[in-house]
Order: sequence, then structure tokens, then C-alpha cells
Amino acid sequence: MKHRDKSQPQESLLQDQRAQQFLLISAICVAITFSVWQALLNNFSVELASFKGTEIGILQTLREIPGFLAFGAVFLLLLLKEQYLAVMSLAILSIGVGLTGFFPTSYGLYATTIVMSIGFHYFETINTSLQIQWLGKKEAPAVMGKILSKTAMAALVTFSIIWCAMEFLQVPYWLVYLIAGILGCAMASYLFIRFPLLPQKSVQHKHLVLRKRYWLYYALVFMSGARRQIFVVFAGFLMVEKFGFSVENMAMLFIINQIATVWLAPKIGRFVGHFGERNVLLVEYVGLIVVFIAYGLVDNHWVASSLYVIDNIFFAMAIATKTYFQKIASPEDIASTSGVSFTINHIAAVILPVFLGMVWMISPAFVFYIGAGMAVMSLGLALLVPHIPKPGYESLFKSQSRVASA
Repeated sequence: MKHRDKSQPQESLLQDQRAQQFLLISAICVAITFSVWQALLNNFSVELASFKGTEIGILQTLREIPGFLAFGAVFLLLLLKEQYLAVMSLAILSIGVGLTGFFPTSYGLYATTIVMSIGFHYFETINTSLQIQWLGKKEAPAVMGKILSKTAMAALVTFSIIWCAMEFLQVPYWLVYLIAGILGCAMASYLFIRFPLLPQKSVQHKHLVLRKRYWLYYALVFMSGARRQIFVVFAGFLMVEKFGFSVENMAMLFIINQIATVWLAPKIGRFVGHFGERNVLLVEYVGLIVVFIAYGLVDNHWVASSLYVIDNIFFAMAIATKTYFQKIASPEDIASTSGVSFTINHIAAVILPVFLGMVWMISPAFVFYIGAGMAVMSLGLALLVPHIPKPGYESLFKSQSRVASA
């Protein structure tokens, strides 16, 4: 009996270590494959697929549709365990990337993009669920920060290799895509073989779950998706259109972003763990208000570049939203709610680019002022996050009503 008591914590520690290794390797796999797809897309689509603005718009819309339909991952859990679904999603992502270079046509690129996007978005949905389930509430922010830092390093190395391969060796697009796809499939196979099914801490619902008490989390996720579109679509476009940034200039910004993330992500993770989700979210949204207003006013390319890097750093603070949900969620709701929240996050991705694109034609500054307004709304939501969130105390309204009733 004494031997069991001593070995049980050791066995649990070993399982936690293996879970963290699985999460890290799978995240690095995504960083490598998606970085290759993203880094080459614009040049490949223009030079080989003869894309114009219309085709690029269609492709980006198609890319976001699987994210909007991410709730479908819940129903696949009727057939597969979450861990195996994550591995299968990595394989699909890698296959989509590996095939991209062989189909340099409009419909070919649309098709491979959809395949890639299904794998990417379904993995991200399941990965969020597994992180929340496998990581302890106290350690989760720090571990998530470390994983984010190491994946940024993987993306940085990948981008540097691509730049050298294309600049000095003139490696053809199809070969770079193929190598990334093969490497991704190899990493997915390694995860399948090397990591037998890790035990689930709670049985997950196999149907869609929408709970009234999660409303604040849903709202935060939706606003996060809206903010992401302004950065991904319009911040980079501002750098090119207004300040005339070349491919090399944008590549340098990307490298600086990754270096900043490598250094800051672990610190942000520890910051979340020490100061709490509410305070981190308040810092994030106050910062975004300033950044978006500055985007609308800036006339200096050095200032604009600094804003672009600062804007990207705020993405690391999304850790706080994940750990907030971890603290308020019923364990059996995590997988289903992760799928639903990913769909909510992508509602903005389907709607906003078209609307804000029309606003851009009137005044680019207005796009960022609208973004600042969204950040103000997000700040209001963050003020409703309790200092110590937990089931039954999901929002400040709920906390105050409990106190009053008591």
C-alpha cells in the first residue's frame, strides 16, 4: 500500500510531462507547416496562379469557412478520441500544405487551401480543449506561455530557412511546400506512435453545449476574433499601401514579431498566473485602444512599424481568455465549448473584412477608429471578469448577485 501511495504521484507527474510534450510537439508542427503556407502564399498565388484581388479575397474567405464550422469537431468525438482527432487534423493540415505547390491554378489553390484550413482550424479547436483539460489551473498560464514562445521560435527558424532557400538557392515553390508537408506528416505520425492515448480527466460531451453562464467568455472570444481581423487584414495592408513596405520590409517585421514573442510569451504567461486574467485583459484592451487610434493618426513608418510589433505582442495575452474559461468551465463542457467558441471567434472573420474593406475605400483611418471602438467594448467586457473566476462566479454581475442574495 505504501508503494502505491508513493508511485501514484510519480505516475501522474509522468503523464503531465507527456501531455505537455504532446502539446508542444503538435504546436511546433503547426508552426512549421502553416508558416510555410503563409510565407509563400502571396508570391505563389500571383506568380504561378495569376491571382488578382478578387481571387485573393475568395481564397481568404474560403480559408476562414472551416474555422466558422469548427463546432463540427464535437460530432467527430463520437468516432475519435480528442488526442487522435488532433493528430489526424495535423496530418490533414500537412497534406494540404504538401499538395499546394502541385496545383498552381485558381481552383487548385482553393481546394488545397480548404484542405489545409480544415486541418488547421480543427486542430486549433481540439488543441485549446486539450490544453485546458491537461494543464493544471495554477500551471496553465506559464506552460501556455512557454509553448507559445517555442512555437514562435519554430516559426522564426522556418521563415529564415524559407528566405534562404528562395533567395540563394532558388528552390521551387512545389519543393518547399512538399518538404513542409512531409515533415508535418512525419511529426503527426511520431505523435500517434510515440504517445499512446493519455487518460482523460473527465468524459466530454459529444453534443453542442451553449450555456448562459458562459456568456462573458463567448463575448470576449467574439471581440477577439474581430480584433484579429483588423490586424491580419488591415494593419499589414496599411504598411504596404501607405508606407510602401516591400516584401523584405514585411519579412523583417515578421521576424521581429517572432523574436518579441519568443522573449515575451513566457513572461506574459507568468504575468497571467501572478496578476490574474482580469488585470491582463484590462492591460491588453487599454493598449489596443491606444494602438488602434495611433494607427489612424500615424504618418511615420518607424512609428507604424513599432505599432505593428506591439499589436502582435498583445496576441500572447489571449492566454488570459483561455485560462479564464478553464477556471469557470465544468470539466465535461470543455471540448464542446472550445468548438463553439472557435466558431463564434470566426463570425467576425466572415463578416468584417468585406464591411471594413468598404470603409477603407472611404478612409483607412476610420477602420482603425472602429477597431478602437471594439477595443473599448472589449475593455467593458473585461471589467466584468471577476478577480477570482470560478463556477458560479463567471462574471462580476453574477458575483455581486450572489453576494446580495447571501
